[in-house]
Amino acid sequence: MTGPFQSLARRGLFLLDPEAAHGLSIKALKTGLVPVCAAPSDPRLVQTIAGLSFANPLGMAAGYDKNAEVPEALLKLGFGFTEIGTVTPKPQAGNDRPRIFRLVEDEAVINRLGFNNEGHQAALARLSICARGAMIGVNIGANKDSPDRIADYVAGIRSFSGVARYFTVNISSPNTPGLRDLQARESLAALLSAVLSARDDEARKAGTRVPVFLKIAPDLTEEGMDDIAAEALSHALDGLIVSNTTLSRDNLTDQQQAKESGGLSGKPLFEKSTIVLAKMRRRLGPDMPLIGVGGVSSAETATEKIRAGADLVQLYSCMVYEGPSLAGRIVRGLSQLCDREGLGSISDIRNSRMDYWADKG
Repeated sequence: MTGPFQSLARRGLFLLDPEAAHGLSIKALKTGLVPVCAAPSDPRLVQTIAGLSFANPLGMAAGYDKNAEVPEALLKLGFGFTEIGTVTPKPQAGNDRPRIFRLVEDEAVINRLGFNNEGHQAALARLSICARGAMIGVNIGANKDSPDRIADYVAGIRSFSGVARYFTVNISSPNTPGLRDLQARESLAALLSAVLSARDDEARKAGTRVPVFLKIAPDLTEEGMDDIAAEALSHALDGLIVSNTTLSRDNLTDQQQAKESGGLSGKPLFEKSTIVLAKMRRRLGPDMPLIGVGGVSSAETATEKIRAGADLVQLYSCMVYEGPSLAGRIVRGLSQLCDREGLGSISDIRNSRMDYWADKG
């Protein structure tokens, strides 16, 4: 976080319960109290993947704007895209509070929110009045008490096909019991078949095909990665997002907060998620779009995700510690990298350290 005002703001927010601070930050974006930090346009940062053109490769990950309250305000911070959700068909309260924990010394967050959101209809109403063409993805999930979770994902496709620029199928949250079981090969095959069939059906009606990405966990075994890669390729999935939060608590300083259950995100996730990213790139080959998430806190860490195999990168938790100017700083840093290395496109460095990262884990 840079500047005395932002340092003071962070200290003030950190006096609040993390969930209350999150709500206050949403209100600040709604009212325009957060200054616009848009980075200058740079054609070298424009990325076209899955038929979509992104102004720059940095996005806001799902989890921050669960109910589509501030997607356009987030884009004004310098992000090339933003992702709302996770949103489920029916509203649900999520798990009991407290359910978000800051590990300040580690610059990390543990959450066990449990897909708390206002449901499809509330998010759809807000997205319907957003600027046409705004690069907003929709992250879809299943209700905790759903008798048919695959049907919930299909409902998400049908609800948001008219407003989503892309979909993310989130089967990797550790906070909904049994959700990660959908990553198992047989279950994943059934899920992808149903979701992609619904997407294609909606495309025939509207004449617009919305890409579908799959968000996976960083805690997969080698066999699990093999299965996901095989199903992603056989179903012609549009891309993968690597990765969600981790259940690991390795190498944390704050051992007291580390005892809390839930998914860990922030700086400690960087290495683990980047290794899985590179391993998936090696399995999937050069053509499958990959979005790298986990521990992105600077232009350097964003660059390393791209070198490991990412086409795009996302962040969320590190902004808790670095402030709302982080996106603009990262995008400017990527432009400076292009200057230093004489790159025609930031994608020129993609995969340049894939083997390093894939062999690291």
